Amino acid sequence: MTRLFDTHCHFDFDGFKDNFLDELAAAQSKGVERFLIPSINESNWQRVQSLSNLHANIYHAFGFHPYFLNASVDTQFAHLIEILESRTSQCVAIGECGLDFMIDVDHQLQERTLVKQIELAQQYRLPVILHCRKAHHRLLPILRRYPLPKGGVLHGFSGSYQQAMSYIELGFYIGVGGTITYPRANKTRQAIAKLPLDFLVIETDAPDMPMCGFQGQKNHPKMLPNVLLELALLKKQPEQTIAQSLWQNSHLLFSICE
Repeated sequence: MTRLFDTHCHFDFDGFKDNFLDELAAAQSKGVERFLIPSINESNWQRVQSLSNLHANIYHAFGFHPYFLNASVDTQFAHLIEILESRTSQCVAIGECGLDFMIDVDHQLQERTLVKQIELAQQYRLPVILHCRKAHHRLLPILRRYPLPKGGVLHGFSGSYQQAMSYIELGFYIGVGGTITYPRANKTRQAIAKLPLDFLVIETDAPDMPMCGFQGQKNHPKMLPNVLLELALLKKQPEQTIAQSLWQNSHLLFSICE
């Protein structure tokens, strides 16, 4: 069976909690063998770490998602540093972090918090998991100002070829998710078709970003083969060929042994 790595899923959220072992088995039955769970803020750091401790195929990241920021975030960085100092090998990135200018969270607070996390990524030599909406004009200059030795991934990409290449040139991978399953997402589909396969990884962002045909339903890591299928069609290559490259890319990105 094709081996897949869901490089971005919120498998710790409450919707999966009651029957987690069944949810995990459902994904594995579809060939999804490894998972990365990014955190949103200190409220779920312990939860994602606990899941990784229990399941060797689950990895995690610690960070502050822009959507959940508030004025007290500055006082919480001491805790982030503390948990990074004591991290296990299952912690493979910092994030989810980034900029989101579609929400009512102070832009300066978002940028200041992002820069602090990038500086920690530099210090601990970890990649970053980036979230960006309507803020590429601010995110790219920040990344150029603070080069990252381990790069990272722009998750949930839905932009143009030129935008994607700007990140790839800075050493980032592009996270491809359910957006490409929608025929109307023509700009993104065309971009993904042209991008070099060596810089792509796939994700579900479960329980968010449902696939085409499943709107209104909870997304799930077991749906990752839908992304693979669409990517193979866009690239006009066999699914197995695409899957092998994605598996290797995911492990290189997060410095995980295959």
